[in-house]
Amino acid sequence: MTDERLIYMPLGGAGEIGMNCYVYGYGRPGEERLIVVDLGVAFPDMDTSPGVDLIMADVTWLIENQSRIEAIFITHAHEDHLGALGHLWPKLRAPVYARKFTGALAVGKMEEAGQPADAIHIVGPRPAVTEAGPFLVQFVPVSHSIPESAGLIIDTPAGRVVHTGDFKLDGTPIVGEPFNPEEWLRIATENGRVRALVCDSTNVFSPLPGRSEATLAEPISKLISEQEGMVVATTFASNVARLKTLAEAGRAAGRSICLLGRAMNKMVTTAVETGLLTDFPRVLSPEEAEEVPRQSLMLIVTGSQGERRAASAALSRGKYLGMELKEGDMFLFSSKTIPGNEKGVIRIMNALSMRGVDVVDDRGGAYHVSGHANRPDLEAVHELVNPLMVVPMHGEHRHLREHAGLARAKGMASAIVTNGTMVSLSGAAPAVVEQIEAGRLYLDGTVLIGAMDGVVRDRIRLALNGVVFATVIIDEDGAPLGDAWVELMGLPETGATGKALADAIEDELGEFLEGAPDKVIGDDGKLDEAIKRIVRQVAAEEVGKKPEVSVVISRLMAE
Repeated sequence: MTDERLIYMPLGGAGEIGMNCYVYGYGRPGEERLIVVDLGVAFPDMDTSPGVDLIMADVTWLIENQSRIEAIFITHAHEDHLGALGHLWPKLRAPVYARKFTGALAVGKMEEAGQPADAIHIVGPRPAVTEAGPFLVQFVPVSHSIPESAGLIIDTPAGRVVHTGDFKLDGTPIVGEPFNPEEWLRIATENGRVRALVCDSTNVFSPLPGRSEATLAEPISKLISEQEGMVVATTFASNVARLKTLAEAGRAAGRSICLLGRAMNKMVTTAVETGLLTDFPRVLSPEEAEEVPRQSLMLIVTGSQGERRAASAALSRGKYLGMELKEGDMFLFSSKTIPGNEKGVIRIMNALSMRGVDVVDDRGGAYHVSGHANRPDLEAVHELVNPLMVVPMHGEHRHLREHAGLARAKGMASAIVTNGTMVSLSGAAPAVVEQIEAGRLYLDGTVLIGAMDGVVRDRIRLALNGVVFATVIIDEDGAPLGDAWVELMGLPETGATGKALADAIEDELGEFLEGAPDKVIGDDGKLDEAIKRIVRQVAAEEVGKKPEVSVVISRLMAE
């Protein structure tokens, strides 16, 4: 009986969609050698994280155990799996392994962050093996909505773990490798029974089998061929196969193609440079596109999720890089709106509609297919791999719970393992062995801050309640000098009594200062507290708000 164990712990991506970060370990309890799978980001919103640029998993536990980390493996190049690499690598400093396309984008992330590109190691797909301490890791190609996606085969002394990454069952993905069931059957049987299948849960509630990327070519081509004005299409910039389908449909309709958006151009360029794209239609520059008649032009643009600074939003507001949409043009959303992004997308759609543009979305499913396995596909993979246990990942809690129930119904052990939960995979079922604090890190400008640092919380309070700056001067004798004065930000100028809010606050502070006892006037802490209380009380009575209050007390010193 060995006292070593195989552990799994998600730090991000389990209980939420995005900021994926998973940890595997093998060894004596508390001394396990570790590998990290993916370092992704999530994106902020104005309601919960105003002003924040990116959100990523809190890797404090990994930092504390940095000497035990053998390697970092990146399954694919989506931002929710790769986007935090440049920001978090300096804290982890382990070699990074990825396939060619993903590695090329990973190098870019490292260079943008001023980190060494030689930390990225390009590895081939299975049967190539990367040794990382007690782990032997292979990248197994899977189909997804970005090229060269991979699951991981993780062989350990305790048995084999299959980490699916994001995947779908697509035999004709247009760009990248198809899902190969024969290869997955070999993976399931060549080294004894698979101990654990750690599996994508995103589409567990979708009841129909997933569709192939290839099924979109005909309906998209038909739609574009029927248009008389300029055609614009948006999709995820990383979906290189969709970009190719759109571009080829435009070319078949006799249109010139122009890509707008830095991320989209970068993805296509990287796919060409790494040999994934060999026959992408010729792309015009924006300057060249300006010279093409509208009925002969197709723009493929970024911003399918309503991003305010992307090309879609810019076009909806007016001209962008010389391009302008007019009545009779058509705008296609060849994408699914990620939950939480609906307001931004609808805002763009309405702005386009006001310009007379015909907006086509994907409510009928004709112009978009998901990159994730639906429920029947997950069941097929369960049966194909036939693991001892299934550990759901990549999903909100409801996805994980549903997926665990699906596995148990087939006789496989399962558990709901959320961020910060460490489980042992050494037994017959996942067993919780430790729980750590699994928070978030925010990239706020150029600085990483913790979610509990109070910065964003204070920002939300300022946004909700406004702020009042109050200043008082105390003379050499310890008496108030002149009147207090206040400045307001984010508050109405006039209160319920019809009086200017600043005047009402200043009058109340004046009365207080005239009669305040010496022990209050002479103590900065007590004076600060009293002024804040008065300001909030007056503001509450006048405008129904209790603002944040900043007090400046200036004391003159006798010469």
